[in-house]
Amino acid sequence: MLAAVRASCTSSSVIRLAAAGQAKKQAALASAAAASSYSTTPISHDRIVVAVGGNALQRRGERLTIENMLKAAADMAPTVASLHEEHEVVLTHGNGPQVGELALERSAATFDVLGAESMGQIGYVLAQALESNGCASAPILTQVVVDPTSDAFKDPTKFVGPVYGAKEATALGQSLQWTFKPDGEYFRRVVPSPPPLEILQVDAIKTLLEHAPHILPIACGGGGIPVARIHARPTTLMGVEAVIDKDVCGAKLAVDIEADGLIILTDGGGIWKNFGKPDAREMSMATPEYLLGTKAGKEFPGSMGPKIQAAINFVHDSKKEGAWAAIGDLRDVAKIMSNEEGTIIKYSDVDGGVVWRERD
Repeated sequence: MLAAVRASCTSSSVIRLAAAGQAKKQAALASAAAASSYSTTPISHDRIVVAVGGNALQRRGERLTIENMLKAAADMAPTVASLHEEHEVVLTHGNGPQVGELALERSAATFDVLGAESMGQIGYVLAQALESNGCASAPILTQVVVDPTSDAFKDPTKFVGPVYGAKEATALGQSLQWTFKPDGEYFRRVVPSPPPLEILQVDAIKTLLEHAPHILPIACGGGGIPVARIHARPTTLMGVEAVIDKDVCGAKLAVDIEADGLIILTDGGGIWKNFGKPDAREMSMATPEYLLGTKAGKEFPGSMGPKIQAAINFVHDSKKEGAWAAIGDLRDVAKIMSNEEGTIIKYSDVDGGVVWRERD
């Protein structure tokens, strides 16, 4: 895994990434114009993995109920269905709020089981909303192999569940042995988030894409159900107490199914420098080398950081010529595709490795 958003990232990492990506960069430049081709021209028929956050199914200020999830899914579904009319789409989704809520209800349950429950719950909600918009879909219960000895278990970073005040977080941490970290002005529970090594149902997803292209697969929800192989019997699986980052898993899924692009949808637009400050600027296009060299997103290890890391992973690891990733707001999908909004990440010879978006 690349280390673009980790504190341990060094200049040698930049050099290694630049060297590894040079051949792909030259191939991409030979087949298409670099940054300018994305400025006004919509992306042609592509195979795209679309990653939607679990927060997209929970409106700010509303309780996390099935009724509210159905309403939010109904708002989101036309956008995804419209995209599926023009492209091959695989939808993946987060589950942070939902799996955290389930953990509150059943504190003794393990996160592999809770992840499976949330995947079924959210898959149903999304499938119903998509079907109501004329888009057939198939939620797939997806198991993802991880390494149970990963360093991720030493430093939990994945936010799950609702936000708490300092006193309430302290009390819950003491009574339930949960770990909390700051999330803005509040606190949220964090759990280990190991990198995905193998997606076990990837052949089922490929089969749908190749033999039933009218059906939209919904897969790797919440990053997939974390499992590990028993060392003495590698064909035997066991559940793992963790939550895999859905964007990082989405990037691996995109590589495995040979997708052309990866779109990571947020509620805050693309990649910004000095986000939330008066001098904030949004990137219109950026290269993996630039993002790695500037450690973009490192100050947000539980939110934007993994999204940028996932985009870099996909563009770097993909065997597809001209592979691209994009990060942008859920409401701007059409404009993200033409690079009118959000940030495109791809290999390019643009000066300095970045194009800043001009705002009126």
